[in-house]
Amino acid sequence: MKLISWNVNGIRACAGKGFMDVFNNADADFFCIQESKMQAGQLELNMPGYHQYWNYAVKKGYSGTAIFAKEEPLNVAYGIGMEEHDQEGRVITLEYDKFYMVTVYTPNSQNELARLSYRMKWEDDFADYIMGLDEKKPVIICGDLNVAHKEIDLKNPKTNRHNAGFTDEEREKFSKLLDRGFIDTFRYFYPDKADIYSWWSYRFKAREKNAGWRIDYFLVSKRLEDKLKDAVIHTEVFGSDHCPVELDIDL
Repeated sequence: MKLISWNVNGIRACAGKGFMDVFNNADADFFCIQESKMQAGQLELNMPGYHQYWNYAVKKGYSGTAIFAKEEPLNVAYGIGMEEHDQEGRVITLEYDKFYMVTVYTPNSQNELARLSYRMKWEDDFADYIMGLDEKKPVIICGDLNVAHKEIDLKNPKTNRHNAGFTDEEREKFSKLLDRGFIDTFRYFYPDKADIYSWWSYRFKAREKNAGWRIDYFLVSKRLEDKLKDAVIHTEVFGSDHCPVELDIDL
């Protein structure tokens, strides 16, 4: 089974930069996107053979997620069941016989960490939501988690130490989620692989210099460990300031 996750940074813009070519070439069982930045009816994507599930933010042109799935799920849930978190279209959960498929666009702590306290509340509530699912059946989580976990996961760790996405607080929350029974699949296969990133700033020719961050992930419940086949970061794919990430798993 092939799963793809991509923060498209505006699906309408990305659609003009070859999104459907990437989608069709991938032929994934699940293709998840974050930061769709659109409302219902603003774009129609022709995807024969796929079921489309969209979660739109209340605020126009902001956030938003979608999952395109070949197999119809048993149930679909939007958000995590908490109104304070569910206005921004950040989470979709599909339930299947043997697992839950969750895509998430984690809130950014923003400049000068203006939203860090909210981010910490989100982290706790999202983790509790995930653990509630995990009690029932294994969970696959994908998306832009807006954190580089270790120094190996970004180009300039020392100068970014207290910046959004690489604060001690954000990194600790990520560690705690893993400690509660989840695997960072890319690091599972490639624990020491450096200079592989999934996001680059549009400024300072960052992508040209490969001055990036690995902030897009596939996490899975530990009991799926023996099902894992590979994890890939598609740095060759353009169309957004992020590139797609992939998980191959035998489910």
